[in-house]
Amino acid sequence: MQPTALRTLVGRYDPDVLPLERDEVRVRLVAGDEAYDAVLAGGGARLEDAAGDADATLTADEPTWERIASDVRGGMDAFRRRRLTVRQDLHLGVGFLAATSGMKEHGRLRFRTVATRDHRISLLEAGTGPPVVAIHGLGATKASFLPTVAALAPRFRVIAIDLPGFGDSDKPVGARYDARYFATAVVQLLDGLDLDRAQVIGNSLGGRVALELGLRAPDRVDRLALLAPSMAWRRKRPWAPALRLVRPELGVLPHAPRPVVERVLDRFMPEARTGWAAAGVDEFLRSFLTPRGRAAFYAAARQIYLEEPEGEDGFWPRLKRLSVPALFVWGRRDTLVPLAFARHVSEAVPAAEHLELDCGHVPQMERPRETHAAIERFFAHTNLPGA
Repeated sequence: MQPTALRTLVGRYDPDVLPLERDEVRVRLVAGDEAYDAVLAGGGARLEDAAGDADATLTADEPTWERIASDVRGGMDAFRRRRLTVRQDLHLGVGFLAATSGMKEHGRLRFRTVATRDHRISLLEAGTGPPVVAIHGLGATKASFLPTVAALAPRFRVIAIDLPGFGDSDKPVGARYDARYFATAVVQLLDGLDLDRAQVIGNSLGGRVALELGLRAPDRVDRLALLAPSMAWRRKRPWAPALRLVRPELGVLPHAPRPVVERVLDRFMPEARTGWAAAGVDEFLRSFLTPRGRAAFYAAARQIYLEEPEGEDGFWPRLKRLSVPALFVWGRRDTLVPLAFARHVSEAVPAAEHLELDCGHVPQMERPRETHAAIERFFAHTNLPGA
């Protein structure tokens, strides 16, 4: 007999919360030793015995499923507390939790795609109040800001996006995929959402994009929260001449199969099989193992490495022109954007605020409480509507 909790969830499915890009998807629900499929199709959902391949898999013990079914906020709470795991397609898995929560009020978590002038941008959003746009790092997706959405939604309308080339957004082959290109895409998204201005959070590559927004479109940005933002290298770049000759479009060619890529990730990220890290790796692989996603990843990584640090249009001279209030959050154990960058930023932008945390490169996931408390305090001074 099908578990009552799972039947309750499937019966609450709201297609407006999770619009589907395919005619039918299967979300596998594993309860103890039993597995069932929530089949989403035609604007409805039905529960069946597990069969064939699933698009996303959610796993929890039976008591956890019962709590999820009895509490409208139970699904996301169980996910955050790691009592429920989501694998394969995090967008679909978390979207299923949101679409079966039974919540109806304005500001509930929902997923959607927004058509802008040049792209279709996938996003998730929750909350009401002043708008906050969250921009992920290289190889990541909007799902890397799920803790941020949960933490800030009580006071803000938080919109976590997939940049073009990543996640579920368009992935045009041949695009520049540099900071200017991404910043233009975010401005177009603000237009598509009818937002004159927003506060912006960016992690890693997303931090670099947020800085570009502040430099190129300061009238569209209220405040910036920059979490380990990627920046132009100040030391020598020995591979730059050769890398300029390599076209990122080569990524569309056949590539190593998933097991090979997973073995490489295991070597460098041994923790990537559990918790948030495992779900994040799934999201990376979901895009990277497609030709267009791979080409976008290579192009963006190439642009990060090749960005000129000095000169008239160099990053560091331009950074001195930043007029938007900014909070920089640094990880003391960050090996990708070392803490030493903080000194250079202080010299370029004396008015900027800084916070050091005992973490690596993703503060919002590694030190969520301290990170989000600092962002909330910093954003509390906004002049945006809804404050």
